[in-house]
Amino acid sequence: MRFIDMGGLLKLDFTYKCHVFIDVIFNKEEDVISPENDVIDGPLCFYDVLADYFVHVPESGKPVLDLIVQLWSQSFASHIFSLLFHKWMFEVHLDNPEVLLRYSSALVQGATNVFWIDIQTNTKRFRSIFRYLLDDDALHHSRLNKIPLQAQRDMYLLLSRFILFYNSAGKIDSFLKQCPVFQTAFLVGSPADIFVNELTDQLQKLKVEPVLLHYLS
Repeated sequence: MRFIDMGGLLKLDFTYKCHVFIDVIFNKEEDVISPENDVIDGPLCFYDVLADYFVHVPESGKPVLDLIVQLWSQSFASHIFSLLFHKWMFEVHLDNPEVLLRYSSALVQGATNVFWIDIQTNTKRFRSIFRYLLDDDALHHSRLNKIPLQAQRDMYLLLSRFILFYNSAGKIDSFLKQCPVFQTAFLVGSPADIFVNELTDQLQKLKVEPVLLHYLS
């Protein structure tokens, strides 16, 4: 298992993290973590393990969520939330619309930030998160409906910008068919038009030559 130092992540309570990892690793309930059912392309990272764990044992994630809320104004908080709770957002029911909107916005912002870390370092450490958001959520609109409309729109825009980087070009047709029409003052046109606009904007922002060549290949 490989661990990635996210800087701010070290601010999480060390004792609690150790407790959770020990519980996950030595848990006798085989259905809590089942790697054979969740194929991950690449090294298994701590956030992959915890993301599954917090779905199967939601109450275990509450201390981490409470701490993230306390650190909400810190730039790294959304990074941590997206790494640990990207599955929890879609698989655990939330009753409070205000909390749901806040968490959905944090998910999109955090995912954007960690995907840009991959762009800037020309790596794909966070590919498992992208593939979950694309394959398990965006390509099944009934699941994406669990988050507010604004967050759904932002999620589609996010995935449009990174779908080529994470080698998912073969899923673009299915992605566009699932994308609803978001007609706002800033988004005009069909899903294909919006996809092209987002991709064009992304290309203009790329500064890492190998990544730019990857997009254009």
